[in-house]
Amino acid sequence: MFPLLSRSRKPQAKPAAPETRTLDVAGRLMPLTIRQHERATRITLRIEPGGRALKMTVPRGLSAREVNAFLDRHQGWLLTKLAKFSAESNLRSGSEILLRGVRHRIEHTGTLRGLTEAVIVDGMPVLRVSGMPEHAGRRIATFLKKEARADLERLVAVHAKAIRATVTSITMKDTRSRWGSCSSQGNLSFSWRIVMAPPLVIDYLAAHEVAHLREMNHGPRFWALCLKLCPDMDEAKTWLKRHGSQLHAIDFD
Repeated sequence: MFPLLSRSRKPQAKPAAPETRTLDVAGRLMPLTIRQHERATRITLRIEPGGRALKMTVPRGLSAREVNAFLDRHQGWLLTKLAKFSAESNLRSGSEILLRGVRHRIEHTGTLRGLTEAVIVDGMPVLRVSGMPEHAGRRIATFLKKEARADLERLVAVHAKAIRATVTSITMKDTRSRWGSCSSQGNLSFSWRIVMAPPLVIDYLAAHEVAHLREMNHGPRFWALCLKLCPDMDEAKTWLKRHGSQLHAIDFD
């Protein structure tokens, strides 16, 4: 028996560094990242969560002329898709923001001190914000984080008890790639922006992550358990698919 001679392999070419540029979409300047991928057979263009940036994947070696032609052809598509991200980004007094699916009119109290609170004024939901107007975004974000934690801690406790699971910790974050996560150690993480969604969507997110405590996957058993915990799962998923990006688009800075 003779040992097989191993063939020398050509070193694989290093992936090209992504190109970054700014794309002008009808006067709206958008950061654009262009990545070449050796397995890509066509150009794909997507809007990042929140509508603040664009990401493009192209076949390796595609010319700049073809990239630019593609972007020119899709200006109309980008305008249509980006339009929905501008409606609720200004948190000035008189504008509106969602809280548990209900639109609240933002009202600056004119005082430097005081709590941010949701109240009913003349039958209309109002979010009262104190402090300097330029700090309104940060104050509203702090309020939403507090409300999100209260809702999710309560809902997680209910669902965890239902399946006799142990939760180690619950963390609020401002993630844009996912609404929640669950580690094998029982640590749950949620995007606090979910508190702007209707209650059934908040409940679904809590049930989804708690279900991962039993099934660390997205297989049939996981979805069956998720549906058992949250019968409104399909409706909630549809709402997130249609409106989730709008929640990410709001700028609280």
